[in-house]
Amino acid sequence: MNGSAPETLHRYRIVYARGEELRYVGHLDMQTVWERTLRRARVPIAFSQGFNPRPRFHIAAALPLGFTSLCEIADLWLIEEMPIPNLLERLQKASPPGLSIQSIMEVPLDWPALQTQVLQAEYRVDFFNDLPLDDLQQKVQGILSQASLSRVWRNKSYDLRPLIHAIEIIPPSSLKPFPSLRMLLSAREGATGRPEEVLSTLGIDATEVRVERTRLLLN
Repeated sequence: MNGSAPETLHRYRIVYARGEELRYVGHLDMQTVWERTLRRARVPIAFSQGFNPRPRFHIAAALPLGFTSLCEIADLWLIEEMPIPNLLERLQKASPPGLSIQSIMEVPLDWPALQTQVLQAEYRVDFFNDLPLDDLQQKVQGILSQASLSRVWRNKSYDLRPLIHAIEIIPPSSLKPFPSLRMLLSAREGATGRPEEVLSTLGIDATEVRVERTRLLLN
């Protein structure tokens, strides 16, 4: 019988941004970026059990390749309690370019898995070139008026339409000479609306826009 005392875990929720430097870092590689950041920060990380222990660090939702984000969320488990300002400072100092820690809060251990709590994701699409508003409005209205939008992803057919909650056109302004789109898409497990699929359906070339995730909505 092992007489050692069990570990007391502490769960922290981190909100962070991913900038231009991390646009083309995939989801699995982002896990590695975080593992290196946590080691550099010298925080008392909790590890998973089994033959290949990994840091207990869970990202809410994968960010599509080539996108930036203002609102990524992750949960981190530590074996010792740390004051929030101290943890925030350590992670900020250890973060590589493109990773910006915005806030940290301690959350209950028994809260559901973060990945199961994501309901929707909001994206902003900025155009690099001028596009007539009438044409853009017709494209958006054409999608929203459809009862279904059959698409194929990884050789599987699916209906994109119920995954689109809203598409809003933001007209040009003095600060932004070209129009933008705001898209609110489903981000539930097994029912995720992919922004690149929406753009393709709109007939918009992904190379002519910049996409940024601006909000994750949790249950």
